[in-house]
Amino acid sequence: MSGVLPVALDQATKLIGVVTHSSKEYVALAQLHAEVPVEKLEEVVREFTGRIYQRPPVRSSVKRVLRIKEVYEIEVLEREGALVLMRVSCQHGTYIRKLIHDMGEVLGVGAHMRELRRTRTGPFREEDSVRMHELSEAVYLYREHGREDRLRSMILPHEYIVSHLPKVLVLDGAASALTYGADLAVPGISVVSGGIKRGDTVAVMTLKGELVALAKALMSTEEVLANDRGIAFKTVRVVMERGVYPKGWKKKSEAQQ
Repeated sequence: MSGVLPVALDQATKLIGVVTHSSKEYVALAQLHAEVPVEKLEEVVREFTGRIYQRPPVRSSVKRVLRIKEVYEIEVLEREGALVLMRVSCQHGTYIRKLIHDMGEVLGVGAHMRELRRTRTGPFREEDSVRMHELSEAVYLYREHGREDRLRSMILPHEYIVSHLPKVLVLDGAASALTYGADLAVPGISVVSGGIKRGDTVAVMTLKGELVALAKALMSTEEVLANDRGIAFKTVRVVMERGVYPKGWKKKSEAQQ
C-alpha cells in the first residue's frame, strides 16, 4: 500500500490516535476473476455501501471476529475488462482487500486486490501531502545550509490534526485548569459547536485557537446551552503544557494566608 501517512512530532504524538480512528479514503485496483455485466457490478457496489459485516483477513493484526463497519461511498472510476479501479470512503478499520474479496464472492466470479493507495486519512489528503523526496530535500537544506523555510512550510501545527472534530472554546482560567487534568465545567465554556452529542470526542481550544486538550462530551450542545453549571466535558488527553495560561485558582494554603 502507498499514499497518505501522517507523521506526528513532539506534543502532536498525543493526538495520533485521533487520526488512526478517523475515516479513510482509498483508491483500489480490483481484479475480478471473470468479466461481469456493468449492471451487476453496480448492484453489488450498492449492496456493499452502508453498514456491512466484515471478518478481518487471515493476515491481519487484529482478532478475526465478525465486525460491523460502515462504507460511506464506493465509486467506480474506471473499468477495463475484469480490472476495476474504485474509490472507497469508509470507517477506520475497514479492510479493502477483504471488501474486494467479498464483493467477488457476491458477484459469483471471485476477486482480489492488486493495488491500493490511501488518498485520505482524517483531515489529511493526498493532494496536500508532502512527498518523501521533498522532505528529504528540505532536511538537506536545513542541515547543510541552515535554511529552515522549506522544512517549516511542511510541518503543520498540531491543531490541524483536530480540524475535523467539533470545537469547544474555553476561557483562559479554564484552559489553565485543564492542563492539570481538570474536567471542563459549563461556566468555563465560551463557545460550543453545534451538533455535539453525548459521547463525542471534541477539541477544547482557547479563544486564540490554541489546542488545550481532547475531551469526551458528557452533555450535548443543547444541554450545555441550557445549563449554567455541571461538568460538560471529561478531559481525556491534555496537549497544552502547564503554565501557558496563569492559574485561575489558589491552593488551600495560599487562600489561608
